Amino acid sequence: MNSVTERFVQIRSAHQCLALVPTEGLPPFNAQLLQRHRPDAHWAVVDAGHVTARCSLWWQSTPHWPPHRVGLIGHYAASSDDTASDLLELACQQLAENDCTLAVGPMDGNTWRDYRFVTESGNEPGFFLEPHNPPEWPAQFHRHGFREFALYFSAVADDLTRTSPRMDRVRMRMTKQGVRIRSVSEDHFDEDLRQIHAVAQTVFRDHVLYQAMGEAEFVQQYETLRSNVPFDLVLLAEQNGRMVGFGFATPDMLQAERGETVDTVLIKTLGVLPDREFAGLGQLLLEQLQQRAATLGFRRAIHALVRETGNLQKISQRYAVPFRRYTLFAKELGS
Repeated sequence: MNSVTERFVQIRSAHQCLALVPTEGLPPFNAQLLQRHRPDAHWAVVDAGHVTARCSLWWQSTPHWPPHRVGLIGHYAASSDDTASDLLELACQQLAENDCTLAVGPMDGNTWRDYRFVTESGNEPGFFLEPHNPPEWPAQFHRHGFREFALYFSAVADDLTRTSPRMDRVRMRMTKQGVRIRSVSEDHFDEDLRQIHAVAQTVFRDHVLYQAMGEAEFVQQYETLRSNVPFDLVLLAEQNGRMVGFGFATPDMLQAERGETVDTVLIKTLGVLPDREFAGLGQLLLEQLQQRAATLGFRRAIHALVRETGNLQKISQRYAVPFRRYTLFAKELGS
């Protein structure tokens, strides 16, 4: 271990991380993420032999956001406001020393992984693949000079059979243009994932802080779909054999962990190539996902972690009511 002081400890391996004991109230940390996510630094604040705060930093291979050079703060946890302030001060200082001009967090290296804080919790219980944090953590970022960088929401749709009159016209137009919608294929699962990956690189490249993921890593990350998600909840839109859009939903596994009937699906991702001839296809995919979920016996859908700008927000508000909000924070460095 290398330390700036006896209190700040830089962790360089999962073994070193496991050797440290978190203080009471600090959630456990999966030390294997240090190897998988490859942060440029991982820091722990250690008081009386216990970890009281921690975070990882990335300053190499970070998303582009001109004119800034972005540094990321992720894997964040703090047991008190005092330790949080000390840790964030260290984090911002090290990012600035490595030529970053904008600190963004929380984000575990890129937007394919966990990022954002829950900032308005609402009355719904937590759901599968959603960020979880105490309300103190976003307040700690705010007190240290971080401000809102991007806003998101989740919304619930209680009627999975609701349709829009305009979708009949969209469906007819798509049929005339040779677009058909099918479920992901079990026999060609990996090939379908590779095509989804190719479309995603185009669809999401202009999204805030988007960073491309390699095909092999993408396929490995989504391989769990094969056993955990009904194939009818992964839809592909093809035009003459070429994929032009996709939609992905998953059952809310946290309901099962709570001993509840799993009656909710999460609409995680919709993507359509940015071509005017595919206008309306995203909404058509959403309706079909919800209708197929209803056929499978699900009662509700959550439109999960939607950015508060853009087409998906407009589509979601036609079917669902927001119940929770999230914030990604940023702070200019050296100003």
